[in-house]
Amino acid sequence: MFNYIFGLFSNDMGIDLGTASVLVYIKGKNIVLREPSVVAMERDSKRVLSIGIEAKKMLGKTPANIVAVRPLRNGVIADFEATEKMIRYFIKKVHNKRTLLHPRVVIGVPSGITEVERRAVRESAEQAGAREVYLIDEPMAAAIGAGIPIQDPEGSMIVDIGGGTTEVAVISLGGMVVAKSLEVAGDKMDEAIVQYFRRKYNLSIGENTAESVKVKIGSVFPLDQELTMDVKGRDLLTGLPKTVSISSEEVRIALSDPVRKIIEVVKSVLEETPAELSADLVDRGIILSGGGSLVKGLPELISQETELPVNLADDPLTCVARGTGAYLEELDNIKRSKKRNI
Repeated sequence: MFNYIFGLFSNDMGIDLGTASVLVYIKGKNIVLREPSVVAMERDSKRVLSIGIEAKKMLGKTPANIVAVRPLRNGVIADFEATEKMIRYFIKKVHNKRTLLHPRVVIGVPSGITEVERRAVRESAEQAGAREVYLIDEPMAAAIGAGIPIQDPEGSMIVDIGGGTTEVAVISLGGMVVAKSLEVAGDKMDEAIVQYFRRKYNLSIGENTAESVKVKIGSVFPLDQELTMDVKGRDLLTGLPKTVSISSEEVRIALSDPVRKIIEVVKSVLEETPAELSADLVDRGIILSGGGSLVKGLPELISQETELPVNLADDPLTCVARGTGAYLEELDNIKRSKKRNI
């Protein structure tokens, strides 16, 4: 009865707690928030100054007494205190700052994290005010959010390329038959672009600039018309501001190493997939989700390497969040089913 009354006054939520961004799904309302997972705080006192969009603007630009950090790295918590404050902030924000509400929360987590890391995610959400916390593996959440019929007896393959991790899974009958998690994704692509500028142009650029290059002209497959853009940074030789022009062909070279590793893990999962499910994939192909999947030419390159059809999910950025939301909507039915099976 107590939980029922609580449920009347709290908005249960699904959270895609990503390395690059946080998306929040509210039960009955769809996705209501999408902000960068960045926290800006005073270096000594640890007092939070800003979270989300405003904090991301500070990356690489803060004075000595302020630090802007990403509390999650490679899909797991790197700074427990900052993560807890970030989750608390987002819970209050979507609830219009009402502090008496304690929602049930479903959080998507990488499939490869340890039990200790899972416990850290659960505890950070509980400390932030969640009444109950449920975890769902990101590839499963992404598959649900992408509209893949996960309960079918046929095999389906999802490749979710986020900020910190790439999640690859073959799913059948509501479970992951083969799944692998790789700590190479969007952030590693940004790092590769930063290093390329340092090596070729002796130019130091920040991660926001590298991300902008990736989004605007990044490609991993030859384009019909190659793109160019001007990039500003600091000359490592003179220490002075400098502008260089870079092409999508150069970005393709910069991205070759992280993209090769992603393709290798996709092939590795395919190699471990049972023959009957492999046969299903010839027709069903591979579905891509996550922000990293939006790099130009990635579906074409993976299709060429695997000889399978590859398609982008509808709105790849929100697949995991929509999957946590779908799980949330079915949570009461799932709990009743588990009780019947005990």
